Amino acid sequence: LVVDPGTGEPARRYAPVDAVGVPTLRATHEGGAVVVRSEGPVEVTRHAGGGEAALQTFGDEYAGSRHALPLADPPTVWCSWYHYFEQVTAEDITENLRAIDERDLPVEVVQIDDGWSLGLGEGLVVAPGFGSLPALVDTIRTSGRRAGLWLAPFLIGTRTRLAQEHPDWLVGPAGRNWGQDLAGLDLTHPGVQELLRDELARVVALGVDYLKLDFLYGGAVPGPRHADVDEVAAYRGGLALARDAVGPDVYLVGCGAPLLPSVGLVDAMRVSPDTFHEGGEDGSAGLRGLMPLAARAWMQGRLWVNDADCIVARPSYRLRERWAAEAGRFGGLPSFSDRVADLDDWGLATVQGLLGAGGSGVPLSGGRVREGAALAQAEGAA
Repeated sequence: LVVDPGTGEPARRYAPVDAVGVPTLRATHEGGAVVVRSEGPVEVTRHAGGGEAALQTFGDEYAGSRHALPLADPPTVWCSWYHYFEQVTAEDITENLRAIDERDLPVEVVQIDDGWSLGLGEGLVVAPGFGSLPALVDTIRTSGRRAGLWLAPFLIGTRTRLAQEHPDWLVGPAGRNWGQDLAGLDLTHPGVQELLRDELARVVALGVDYLKLDFLYGGAVPGPRHADVDEVAAYRGGLALARDAVGPDVYLVGCGAPLLPSVGLVDAMRVSPDTFHEGGEDGSAGLRGLMPLAARAWMQGRLWVNDADCIVARPSYRLRERWAAEAGRFGGLPSFSDRVADLDDWGLATVQGLLGAGGSGVPLSGGRVREGAALAQAEGAA
């Protein structure tokens, strides 16, 4: 947490004293002063360069303490989610693969999102009507592209087979989705660890080398665990296991994740919410991801590659022009999520430009970080 008085005086930075603890910090305005409280030990430093410089310095220091991965430039991505949602089929993916070839779009990864499997807790069983996952991965790879896949490995539905057979593998409530209550998995339990290693190894053996690991917060929900560790340590241990299981050549994108405990274990991180949910395809809900994306501009190229989430370039998305511009300005992982046949001339040109520029693992300039901070402040006040 950084407090910048805005008067030219040094900004104050409140940060963890080591790479293990992640204290909760809160700032309140009381009696004309900003009062900072912490639930754990913090180090207070002063930075003459202002608040944004303080954040950038923290990013460099924290990444070093976590032995963060060397940040290579990320691939360019087409994703199925924002057109097909959970109704995606292998034929849908194949249709878009053909269209990508016909329009010569510079897509390096074709990512199959949620909807391909039966669901959480049912293993890697393909959903009825989807088609053959191994055949689809082979088709993608034969086209000269990499195959990507969505997984939510750290939580399960409470009505699933796995939850019924192994109630001792569950930690605690993790929200509700897919028509059922969710529970976090105990990432310290030997049975869960074996399951994760097996399923991730099977996915990689298919030829998948790009994984979007979603709903990762499930590994950090409070509750009793097999090992006597807190939720932060349990989560980081589980993510380290996943990283080790897939190996260094698989590109890992974290999503829905506790941020600081993930540093050094993912290549890219979603730093904003979904572009929209089903029912908000016209953009009427506004740019949900803009404020957090802009506020987290300092993380790009330091903690990981910032994933802004997909742009949507089809004409029916009324906010497409601004989202494409801001995602390109503050994100490092270029991706789009349209049925390619639905793109008009503007959409095709925009996708060509975004993907043609390529991704970046380089930190944003100090000026760009300041722009992000100002934009986040304006969005938060709107």
